[in-house]
Amino acid sequence: MKKTPYESYLSGNLVRGCELCVEGRKMVLFVTGMCSRGCNFCPLSKMRKNVDDIYANERPVKSIKGLIKEVEVSGAKSCSLTGGDPLLKFDRTMKLAGTLKKRFGKNFHIHIYLSTKLVNEDKLKRLSKVVDEVRFHPDFDKNQDEELEKIKLAGKFWKKSNIGVEIPSFPDKTKKMYDFIMKAKDYISFLNLNELEAGEILGPLMAKKYSLNKNGYTVKSSVSSGIKLAKRIRKSLPELNIHMCTSRLKNWHQYGNRLKNYRIPKFSEMTEDGTIIYFSIEKKNETLLNKEDFIRDNKKNQIIINPLSVRKIGNGVEIFRVEEYPTYDREEILREKVQFS
Repeated sequence: MKKTPYESYLSGNLVRGCELCVEGRKMVLFVTGMCSRGCNFCPLSKMRKNVDDIYANERPVKSIKGLIKEVEVSGAKSCSLTGGDPLLKFDRTMKLAGTLKKRFGKNFHIHIYLSTKLVNEDKLKRLSKVVDEVRFHPDFDKNQDEELEKIKLAGKFWKKSNIGVEIPSFPDKTKKMYDFIMKAKDYISFLNLNELEAGEILGPLMAKKYSLNKNGYTVKSSVSSGIKLAKRIRKSLPELNIHMCTSRLKNWHQYGNRLKNYRIPKFSEMTEDGTIIYFSIEKKNETLLNKEDFIRDNKKNQIIINPLSVRKIGNGVEIFRVEEYPTYDREEILREKVQFS
């Protein structure tokens, strides 16, 4: 396997969904936190696990208008449908995906993550009208033949090049994973292995079962065992595209590139890391400036001012230099009072 520029490992080629992901052009559409499986390694947070809410990236989606808004401000050219289990809210999944296709066109790429439990032919047929790429998350600890039959069904509606398996890289389950992929080889064109993480809720249980890296949330040897597994599979299946996706890819490259694609407010500036910096004062002081030198920021009850106007404001007015993420939640990294010498 070769190491990629975004700190993952690859044999063959990246599929289209992954290409858009590492470019930061894929919006994560969280359809629901409800799930049909209850995996003992689920990485979902307390805020999302078993909660029936919708999120487009960090934005809570209360209406189609909010969904469209997030695509536009984030610069997304595609999205992933995830959860929880999107099939538990099948009509919702179809509506969300259909809306995106209708609004942004057939070239707006959509892929979906599917547990096999609720998969059937009718659902796959309907999904194929709005979903470009399907990624199965099989439970290979159970009846593998039953899981394989569900994956096989997808071949009726998608080209093999758009069908794959995506699973965590379990250091202690490489034989089961290998056996499953060998059986699935006629139905899939790609395998994505994700670095195994200890989530907020199930982290303590994961820590008892596995040794964690110094960062406290990734499992030791998950990446190395995944690379070994990929090499072994490639010897038998040289045509299979295999990607060992690391947490650093997700947290630094995918997320970092997504930040850089956001539309940012007037009078703000984006840093190399994708955060934004601006100067602000309280709303009550907007009369001190010409209208063309500020914009109102109702969400944070402030006004963002033209940086060229900072020194024009008289003494006694607090001016802040703010650094924050450009995402919907606008989490602040720094808010410091400007001091004039």
